[in-house]
Amino acid sequence: MRDAVVVVTGASSGIGKATARALAAKGARVVLACRNPDKAEAVRRDIVASTGNERVEAMPLDLASFASIRRFAESFARRYDRLNVLVNNAGLMAKKRTVTEDGLETVMGVNHFGTFLLTVSLLGPLKEAGRARIVTVSSEAHRIARIRFDDLQSERGRYRPFQVYAQSKLANILFTYELARRLHGTGVTANCLHPGVVRSSFFRPYAGRLERLFLAAAGWWMASPEKGAETSVYLASSPEVEGVTGKYFVRCRERRSSAASYDAAAAARLWELSERVTGKTKETNLYLGCPSI
Repeated sequence: MRDAVVVVTGASSGIGKATARALAAKGARVVLACRNPDKAEAVRRDIVASTGNERVEAMPLDLASFASIRRFAESFARRYDRLNVLVNNAGLMAKKRTVTEDGLETVMGVNHFGTFLLTVSLLGPLKEAGRARIVTVSSEAHRIARIRFDDLQSERGRYRPFQVYAQSKLANILFTYELARRLHGTGVTANCLHPGVVRSSFFRPYAGRLERLFLAAAGWWMASPEKGAETSVYLASSPEVEGVTGKYFVRCRERRSSAASYDAAAAARLWELSERVTGKTKETNLYLGCPSI
């Protein structure tokens, strides 16, 4: 990884921070793409100190803002001539329904639409790298979900945090599989993964009293952030998966995802919708060599 340029989103804590540290330890030039600049800078200094790799940079990125995503992509393209690995790690769950500055339900807006826009905005640098990798963190939660095209913004009925989160994680997998199909022959691969049940603060803000008690009691068997990052690091760096694309991994092994995740028609429909929502149709078709949709 010594000559590789890597972007890790959500790298200021948890799995993202552990992923960035592990890749920096392998010698990669790592860009920490984070919403909070002060926190990101503290993490950058910590990673530099612990790995001895000074080629670690923090850049602001808020996946809840299309404008922020575009600024990040433009700034990255000015600083780097290529991108070897993009790790789409950032994600969230919300206790109640809110919307992004672009008017999207926040969980789908960040976990899927923001990730979609960032990825297609970086297709140029990824293709410039030749054999590049896109790694997206999903979740086994996707198995209970379906894509509700008639209510993708969760506007109807009661807002159910875990179901909304699960839908966004299914969207991550559908996006990965469709992206792999569209990138065929370019040398850029796209894979996704479940990191395991990780001992972190991710779910705590959204848990009730009983859930918090359960999390406290279950902490002993949950994986550390470092353990949870292992599959992301494996897909980003291992020669074993060179050329492997369009797959889902758990514990560094390929696994079958849910039946719904292999619905190619749903994946294509979600892709086309995502292009319209994010306004990236022309750029996406240009980079992928696709006809206009």
